[in-house]
Amino acid sequence: QVQLVESGGGLVQNGGSLRLSCVASGRTFSSYTMGWFRQAPGKEREFVATITRSGSTTRYADSVKGRFTVSRDNAKNTVYLQMNSLKPEDTAVYYCAASISLVTSRAYEYRYWGQGTQVTVSS
Repeated sequence: QVQLVESGGGLVQNGGSLRLSCVASGRTFSSYTMGWFRQAPGKEREFVATITRSGSTTRYADSVKGRFTVSRDNAKNTVYLQMNSLKPEDTAVYYCAASISLVTSRAYEYRYWGQGTQVTVSS
């Protein structure tokens, strides 16, 4: 069992930056591929970024490539999402999730999910 708690969301202006954090409970954090997803009102949950167990490989949605960076600190059981050049269309609830798959953007392959943190980008 893994429990995930996100933080760092908030209100930011167009072009601003935020850094999301997700802290995992338990001693097996380094065994999981970690992902970030988001869900805007009235829309389906969508993939944002993922990072492998060691942090050696990352993947991004085209919509955030070049603006967002995912990283992890296995010693701190924490995964981060640095979000720069934020746009109003980035407004959503952001979720972190844990998967036993090697690397995946598919939500159904993620077993554990956090409660989400709201990110709002004003125009």
